[in-house]
Amino acid sequence: MERQKRRMKVKRNRKISKIIVALLIVCAVAGTVCGCGMFPLFETDLEDGTAGKDDDLIVIGYSQLGSESIWRTANTASMQRALTQENGFFLILENGRQRQENQIKSIRSFISQRVDYIVFSPVVSTGWDTVLQEAKDAGIPVIVVDRMVDVKDDSLYTAWVGTDSRVEGEKAGYWLEQDLKKRGRQYDDINIVILTGTEGSSAQMGRSAGFAQIASRYGNWHILDEGCGDFTPAKGKEVMKEFLRDYPDIDVVVSQNDDMTFGALEAIHEAGLTTGIRGDIMIISFDAVREALELVEQGEINADIECNPEQGEAVAEVIRKLERGESVEKKNPIEEKVFTISNVGLYMDSRTY
Repeated sequence: MERQKRRMKVKRNRKISKIIVALLIVCAVAGTVCGCGMFPLFETDLEDGTAGKDDDLIVIGYSQLGSESIWRTANTASMQRALTQENGFFLILENGRQRQENQIKSIRSFISQRVDYIVFSPVVSTGWDTVLQEAKDAGIPVIVVDRMVDVKDDSLYTAWVGTDSRVEGEKAGYWLEQDLKKRGRQYDDINIVILTGTEGSSAQMGRSAGFAQIASRYGNWHILDEGCGDFTPAKGKEVMKEFLRDYPDIDVVVSQNDDMTFGALEAIHEAGLTTGIRGDIMIISFDAVREALELVEQGEINADIECNPEQGEAVAEVIRKLERGESVEKKNPIEEKVFTISNVGLYMDSRTY
C-alpha cells in the first residue's frame, strides 16, 4: 500500500519533473557544445519540451561510475539494452566519470526527480551512508550494481547485482596452483607482481584479498610488489615498467583487469621479454573482454578470470519482482568462468564485447 501511494505521488509530481528535465537537457546540450561529453541523459519530445515517456513506465535513475574500460562500456550497454521503454522502463543515465562526488550528486538529483528506482555502480565502496539514507527516507529503492558498497546499515539498499570480486581473486589463485602442479613447478620459488585496480573499489579489494588468501598457503609464492594501475592501459604500462626495472626475475603478473594487462604486455614486450604459455612471464588477467580472450587463444595470456558485464537483465528482473510485490535476494551474483587456451575457443563466436 505504501508503495502504491508513493507511485501515485510520483505521477502527480511528474509534470513538474518533466519541466525540470527539459531544463536539464538544455544544460546538458550546452555542456556538450563546450566539449564536455557524457552518456545520453534523456529521451525527449521536442514538440512539447518534456521527457518523452509514458507515466506507466518505471523510471530508473542510473549512475554509472565511468567509462574507463572496454568492460565498463559493455556493462553500460547491457543496462541500456535491458532497461528500455519497450521493456517498460524509462532510463535516466549519468556518467560519474570515476568520481564519487559526481555520483552522489547524481543520486541526489534522482531523488529530487522522484524516480521509481535508483541504480548505481559505486566507484569506491565507502562513503555512501548519507546519500543512501536520503534515498531511503524518500522511499526510493536502491539497487547496487557491479561493485559493492560498505555501509553500516545494509537496509540502505534493496539488492546487489554483480560479480563477486573476492571469488574472482580466489579463482586466480586456484588456477595458478593447478597450473604450477601441471608444470611440475609447485615447489619452485614463484615471484609474483600484482597490478591492482582503483584503490578503495570493491573490485580491487576483493580480487586482492581473494588471491592473497590462496597465496598465503604457499611459502614459495613471493609477492614482490603491488602497484595501482587504476584499471587503465596507460597506468598499467607505467607500473609494469617500474616492476621490470626493480625486479629482474618476475615469474607471474596478476593484473586486476584486461585494460591494465594490455598496458603491461606493451611494457613487457618493449623490455624484450615474452609472455604466456611459452613465455618468460605468466599472465593472469581479469574481466575477459574479447580482445583479451583473443590473446588467451594465442597463448599470450595464460588465464583470464571473467567479470561478467552482462548485468542489465538481472537488474531488470529484480525490479520486476519488486513491482509484483515479491521478495528478492539481497545478493544476486552473476555467473562467471575462467578462460584458458583449452576452453576459450568454445566462447569466442558468442562474445559480443
